[in-house]
Amino acid sequence: MAGIPSEALADRIAGAPISWGVCEVPGWGHQLPPEVVLAQMSELGLAATEFGPDGFLPDSAEDKVATLRSHGLAAVGQFVPLVLHDPGHDPLPELEAAMVDLTAAAASTVVLAAATGGEGYDDRPQLDDQGWATLLANLDRLAAAAAAQGLTATLHPHVGTMVETGEETDRVLAGSRIGLCLDTGHLLIGGGDPVRVAREHPDRIAHTHLKDVRLDLARRVQAGETTYTDAVAAGMYVPLGQGDVDIAAIVGALEDSGYAGWYVLEQDTILPGVPEGDGPVADVEASYFYLLGLAAQHSGVGI
Repeated sequence: MAGIPSEALADRIAGAPISWGVCEVPGWGHQLPPEVVLAQMSELGLAATEFGPDGFLPDSAEDKVATLRSHGLAAVGQFVPLVLHDPGHDPLPELEAAMVDLTAAAASTVVLAAATGGEGYDDRPQLDDQGWATLLANLDRLAAAAAAQGLTATLHPHVGTMVETGEETDRVLAGSRIGLCLDTGHLLIGGGDPVRVAREHPDRIAHTHLKDVRLDLARRVQAGETTYTDAVAAGMYVPLGQGDVDIAAIVGALEDSGYAGWYVLEQDTILPGVPEGDGPVADVEASYFYLLGLAAQHSGVGI
């Protein structure tokens, strides 16, 4: 990561509404309104944001764009969970609907997750060989459809989806051509090694969700001693640099490989109610300045 100006990295740091507790899962927690979340992103200095779940931003593409522009934010992309493993289900129409707004907003990325078809991220079935064949074929098909619209499709290994673990991530990398959304927290919680993936497959990483995680709680999720949701509520995610993910090694490996994509600050958060004091923006701010500090440390310039 030597010689990377902090200013250049700052231009590639984006936010995500989930860091403010805004999530597509029913009953996830208190949902802050977009005017609060977007205003705090802008005040912090973030360059852009992912859309967040359906219903967070206005329905029409035109209104989405206007809302983001009113806060000085660009659009990065959107997290789109789709059922990809069922031979009787075609996920392409759902992707096409999402891409209408993404292209209108001049976004770059579709962040796909291999949804189970159920709600939440606390349980998942295991795929058989036919399910894997269908999933991998769909990934290539959806990646091609996104590319035809000028978008990059990525697959996000995610706890509680059909692609969660390090082994499953490797199977996607070996069996499809789709780019990877490297989520440093979800991959660790799923038993994978995000540092290894960043070092061994930088050419496949097209998008990055930066998270830091308490390994003690992650191991309880892995062992089935607690659910993912309960672990999030207990504080499994912490600001960058305060947990057990080697963020510096990951960012260094990506930057040294020539990565020019986004770093999305995305700490899954559950709000039990209206936050007191600064609320979740304080953790996002800590992560933001930690990441800028990494760039300054390696380039020898001030923030």
